[in-house]
Amino acid sequence: MTSPKGPALTVVPLPKNAAGPQVLQPSGWPAPKGYANGMVADGRLVVTGGVIGWDTEGHLADDFTAQVRQTLSNIAAILAEGGASPEHLVRLTWYVVDIEEYLANLKSLGQIYRAIFGTHYPAMALVQVVRLVEKAARVEIEATAVVPR
Repeated sequence: MTSPKGPALTVVPLPKNAAGPQVLQPSGWPAPKGYANGMVADGRLVVTGGVIGWDTEGHLADDFTAQVRQTLSNIAAILAEGGASPEHLVRLTWYVVDIEEYLANLKSLGQIYRAIFGTHYPAMALVQVVRLVEKAARVEIEATAVVPR
């Protein structure tokens, strides 16, 4: 039997009094910006469906960044219903209809993200899709959180 040849895995420690998800960062890998390579957590799972940026009256803004702001706010509200908050997030999967629109708005997206979720960055994936079920939606996000026991 041979030893594995991949990079060693580092669990980025949380302060001793902190509960919740921990970041997984393989040794020697560059630190990601605005997301984590992986997360580990123990607790109660809170999962959203695909969330889009409609308001309480079912209206979608025309602007991509406004849709992202409302989508993240909607996720925060769903998390709260499940007894979770943004620091419990372990994964976000973003679906966008135009990746160039996403890339062109990175600075404002970062500001919006931090205003709603703070500086907690879970594992994330970004996928460009042909369209979303709601035709006017520009972004849809799925979230997974783990609330400590």
